[in-house]
Amino acid sequence: MLLKFAKMHGLGNDFVVIDLITQRFNLKAHHVRKLADRHFGIGCDQLLVVEPPTRPDVDFRYRIFNAEGSEVEQCGNGARCFARFVRDRKLTGNNPIRVETCSGVITLEIDEQRRVKVDMGAPRFNPPDIPFIADTRASEYALDVAGQTLSVGAVSMGNPHVVLQVASTDTAPVETLGPLLEAHERFPNRVNVGFMEVVDRQHFRLRVFERGVGETLACGSGACAAMAVGVQQGLLDHQATAQLNGGALELNWQGEGHPVIMTGPATTVFEGQVRI
Repeated sequence: MLLKFAKMHGLGNDFVVIDLITQRFNLKAHHVRKLADRHFGIGCDQLLVVEPPTRPDVDFRYRIFNAEGSEVEQCGNGARCFARFVRDRKLTGNNPIRVETCSGVITLEIDEQRRVKVDMGAPRFNPPDIPFIADTRASEYALDVAGQTLSVGAVSMGNPHVVLQVASTDTAPVETLGPLLEAHERFPNRVNVGFMEVVDRQHFRLRVFERGVGETLACGSGACAAMAVGVQQGLLDHQATAQLNGGALELNWQGEGHPVIMTGPATTVFEGQVRI
């Protein structure tokens, strides 16, 4: 069948977005892999699916699939693209928009500059909630990796994140440490890996090795995770800018029990149809 789609990106983190409200298709993991393939398909970091809600207090169901076919709980850059997609295609006139994800409900709002503000929910630091194997909760953990001991922060933004502070993101060992940390035995569901360089209390740089994808140009939930860890460790103020390779995100977190608010752009590249 012919399946309509949009190609979008949030700061270079790119997505194929499929509306399964006005069209019907039984999406399987092998379909995701085919669509995400950059040589034989459309190409993307993640595939995003718009579905009807399963509960009365939300507008849509938002599903996220990594390029290798696995479904994941959260994607902040994808959430911004999701908001622009459903508004631009007149699937809703609501603003803000409430959507359900595998990890709970998030709220999306489009501002006058057509940027999208996302209420990403409150960070969860308790190890079982991440999930992360640790005896007690701490702001920093010692993690043994390839013969060295690293000091890291761990948090869930609806999906698991580990954050490692580095002197420079330019020289951070993303290619070597990223895969080792992603598959570390203390993270039962694997983990997204953030390499954070604190520039000052209102600015940090970040590279993210995403679970099931590899390094991407930007990671919204990773930026929120780094913000939460940075504030918790006393490195950042409650409002800061994250500079990723694909661009900048504005972040606000007022502390324990409060949601991280992320604001940034979402861009449509092209629309099309694919036979699948």
